[in-house]
Amino acid sequence: MAKANYKFDKRQRDLARQKKQEDKRLKKLAKKEAAQPADGIPPIPRDETP
Repeated sequence: MAKANYKFDKRQRDLARQKKQEDKRLKKLAKKEAAQPADGIPPIPRDETP
């Protein structure tokens, strides 16, 4: 009977987790970029208005 290769399985899980985290980061970044105005000037935060 073949012996289980736990290191390979763990590496595959780690790679899958890293890919998922990177996809999530890119999705958040795209959402944040879409929320900013097109002219590139960031909106003034409400707590700093006089």
